[in-house]
Amino acid sequence: MGVNLSGRSFLKLLDFTTEEIEYLLALSKNLKDLKRTGTPHRYLEGKNVVLLFQKDSTRTRCAFEVGAMDLGMGVTYLGPSGSQMGKKESIEDTARVLGRMYDGIEFRGFLQSDVEELAAKSGVPVWNGLTDMWHPTQMLADILTVQENFNYDIKGRTLVFMGDAKNNVARSLMVICAKLGVNFRACGPRECWPADDVVEACKPIAAQNGCTILLTDDPVEGMTGADVVYTDVWVSMGEPDEVWAERIAQLTPYRVTEKLMALTAEDSIFLHCLPSFHDTNTTIGADIAKRFGVTEMEVEDAVFESRKSKVMDEAENRMHTIKAVMYATLK
Repeated sequence: MGVNLSGRSFLKLLDFTTEEIEYLLALSKNLKDLKRTGTPHRYLEGKNVVLLFQKDSTRTRCAFEVGAMDLGMGVTYLGPSGSQMGKKESIEDTARVLGRMYDGIEFRGFLQSDVEELAAKSGVPVWNGLTDMWHPTQMLADILTVQENFNYDIKGRTLVFMGDAKNNVARSLMVICAKLGVNFRACGPRECWPADDVVEACKPIAAQNGCTILLTDDPVEGMTGADVVYTDVWVSMGEPDEVWAERIAQLTPYRVTEKLMALTAEDSIFLHCLPSFHDTNTTIGADIAKRFGVTEMEVEDAVFESRKSKVMDEAENRMHTIKAVMYATLK
């Protein structure tokens, strides 16, 4: 029996089977091929979606907007000040109103409980564009990029996340690696390891799919022989500015450097969900350099700009994979 995701919400990858995730990745590749060849694929003509953003984003917004328009849909964007959700109107009431007007709802915000409530009360598919707990659409783009670089044979490969491994990206990476048979390593200080409940949820899934989960505070152990090296910013959107000093002290040993990349597999690749502080060409990067004397944070510029870096392919793949999620759940 084929995979059918019609009417489903996309809130976290723990909700999806290995076969369903593989289906979404294969669909992403097909839609990317259509986009690259200029083949029209307005399969959802007449439908409309709304994008609810409590947190600003470049890639998530653009991927949903372009993906929806490629599929023939109308798109409404509501930014951080664009709706009354959570202020004058409850999440439940917002969900019930928007569910009457739209065929699908994207949410990018702070609380996983908010996207769960939208899904429970709206009556239409809801897609998680990022919450405090999970970032499932990013994971599909990451793994599609890994597949493209390893001839679509990724089972048994090893991915290491360097840095703050308790964040939503690292947690989500652990889940998708376990589901797809990719060895996962979280490498950072012990206080930045993923929460025990996530690790315990993923261990039996990994065992079932023939892969391993390793938590280490040793950068050499984490990086040695890795096929994919992944990192993220040290301070997430919404966190207080005061945490920068603590994070820099904690995480500088886990900066992805050329020296550490030399420990990885010969054909290894580097990924980053972006934005990245690999230089001082941003207001935040310049401010951190002025305050702390740090000009490169989670990754050296030489690594970010190296031939191993696939971050721009990864960024483009947000569009193709998000398009696949929308099509699969709305068709």
